[in-house]
Amino acid sequence: MRINPERPERDDETTGKCILFPRCFVMSFFPSAFFLLTFFLPLTASAESDRLSLRDLIQEALKSSPEILSAQAKTKASEFKIPQAESLPDPMFMFGYQNEGFERYTYGESPDAKWMFSLSQMFPYPGKLSLKGEMTTRDTEGQKAFAEALKLRNVSNVKSLYYDLFLSYRDIDLIREKTALFERIEEAALSRYSTGMAMQQEVLMAQTEKYMLMEREEMLKQKIESTGAMLNAAVGREVNAPLSRPDELSPSVFNQNMEQLLSLAVEKSPELKIKQKMLASSEIKERMAEKDYYPDFTVTGTYEKRSGGDFLDMWSLTTAFNIPLFYKSKQRQAVYEAKANREEAVYELEGAKLMITSAVRDNYSMMKTAERLMELYKNGLIPKTYQDFEAALAGYIAGKGETLGVITRLKSLVDFEMLYWRQFVEREKAIARLDALTGTTGYGVEGVNQ
Repeated sequence: MRINPERPERDDETTGKCILFPRCFVMSFFPSAFFLLTFFLPLTASAESDRLSLRDLIQEALKSSPEILSAQAKTKASEFKIPQAESLPDPMFMFGYQNEGFERYTYGESPDAKWMFSLSQMFPYPGKLSLKGEMTTRDTEGQKAFAEALKLRNVSNVKSLYYDLFLSYRDIDLIREKTALFERIEEAALSRYSTGMAMQQEVLMAQTEKYMLMEREEMLKQKIESTGAMLNAAVGREVNAPLSRPDELSPSVFNQNMEQLLSLAVEKSPELKIKQKMLASSEIKERMAEKDYYPDFTVTGTYEKRSGGDFLDMWSLTTAFNIPLFYKSKQRQAVYEAKANREEAVYELEGAKLMITSAVRDNYSMMKTAERLMELYKNGLIPKTYQDFEAALAGYIAGKGETLGVITRLKSLVDFEMLYWRQFVEREKAIARLDALTGTTGYGVEGVNQ
């Protein structure tokens, strides 16, 4: 097709498309601006009333999650162990009858015939009961810390699944938006093919890429189903309970630096509190093992009832205690065992500190990397790639370039946009994990991304 020099801005009479590159490039500025506005608009959009709220999911999980409810019940049960541990053993009551011979009942006839009653009580060596109660208290505190850690892990898991669900919906939106752009390429290829300027292969290539996007959309729909099922299970709902689309999210505000996070993790992490309570309990067990060198006492009071008359009633008060005669093979070995268990608890605490501080550093690094990549995609790669695509498409419509070049640019644009939202989600997940590690989220209710 020839271009009339007297009509430098003539449209293609067949397709109605602009065939001059400069004009199309200038006109592409407006769709480019519109594209950037619509792409980043969800970052500041307010949540719709019928959307799935992360705050509500967290509240529901704290009330309905079987794991959390089980841990709370176990904590409550452990509190009832404290008064039991501090109580004396049950007293023993004994009664019986002593008769002389087997011929007849001789009570009242023989001085040796009598009814007998006794009551005995075992008293641990002073200090043992208090140590036992203190050890049970430390175990209960450890169980409370475990329940707290479980809550934080559950909240972090709910957040992670929620963000995965959000990402799947966002990717579907992007695919549908870019399918329209592939249709523009297909229309241009059909136009060029109808005028003999392109081969049928270019049309088929554009159509194939469009159908490949549709395939990705179906795979994302399946991912939404599986993620929704896992989210329902984490919250405590039936697996098939319906879930609406998540709210539009904006980047969470996070102003803490590495030093603050490490300090908070060491101070407030429930995982560390569990290990600290285990260490405290092992120290008390060592002291209890040392107390076992000393004997326990059993006091017994006995009353013997005889028939009266010349046969006076009798009573007795006795004390019995165990002798740690085999202390070398029993009590001493128990002390060695308790010391070894205490050393194990010390090393476990140190290992937990290293693991948690390492996890804090790792997630903080992931969060910062995601922020830098988001900035790169948002202000660099995405707008430049879109402009490059529009220019290539305008040139292709004008009869310049090949379909492969336009398709490659559009695929790069799709990839960069998806990578932006993937980094957005990775940043939110890293923040959720940091909250769980430092124990500072208030279960994710305050400051939840709406």
